[in-house]
Amino acid sequence: MVNMNFDSIDTIAACGFQGFITVFDLRASGCKEVPPKRGTYLVLRPLASYPKFVYPSTGGYFKGKDPTVQQDELEHHWVEGTIVLYIGKAGGVNSTRTLRGRLQTYLKFGEGKPVAHWGGRYIWQLADADELVICWKTTPRSDPALEEQKLIRAFTARYGKRPFANLRS
Repeated sequence: MVNMNFDSIDTIAACGFQGFITVFDLRASGCKEVPPKRGTYLVLRPLASYPKFVYPSTGGYFKGKDPTVQQDELEHHWVEGTIVLYIGKAGGVNSTRTLRGRLQTYLKFGEGKPVAHWGGRYIWQLADADELVICWKTTPRSDPALEEQKLIRAFTARYGKRPFANLRS
């Protein structure tokens, strides 16, 4: 089990995560700060206030599917007491994806482009999505999929459910 505190940027950084750059700034730079390596990443909302949800989603219609869900579903998935909204991965045993490439795709999806990043789509119904913070951790000696699963399990053990935008583990 991963021993991690999901409550603050400082405690997440102490676990080896780096970056901590807003969605707005990552879009502006094309994710140049993100390493072209495999690893895990987190989407954070450092604000303590309850979020405002938008309708419709800014996410893209991938394979013709509307990413928008009703507000009651978003509220059902919201997790109080944490800044972590989503845990993702890039690369692995059967994938050569990198953190940079995966995050570029994720941000394009949030801009309404029809690209493959359906996971984490609830993020794009937050009014302050551009202000969210993304951090990452490279995993050169371990499978990012296994690391992602460990993080989601540790989060679920602590909060009783998966992160807000992780719809499956």
